Amino acid sequence: MNDRAQVRLVFVDSGSYHHEEVSVPRDVLGRYERLIDCIRKELAVLCELYVDVVQLCAAYLVDTPS
Repeated sequence: MNDRAQVRLVFVDSGSYHHEEVSVPRDVLGRYERLIDCIRKELAVLCELYVDVVQLCAAYLVDTPS
């Protein structure tokens, strides 16, 4: 079983959009109603990667949880 989920993060900077794909622990996904809140607030995620929450405008699950 894969214990990580692929997430696409979309950022905006001066009107330009770009995305990055990251992996996050699957067990944190259910702790928040919205995926973007999980990325912005979950310590398990924030300890693993730097996220510019000011420029983060969307987060999408790339794969479906098992």
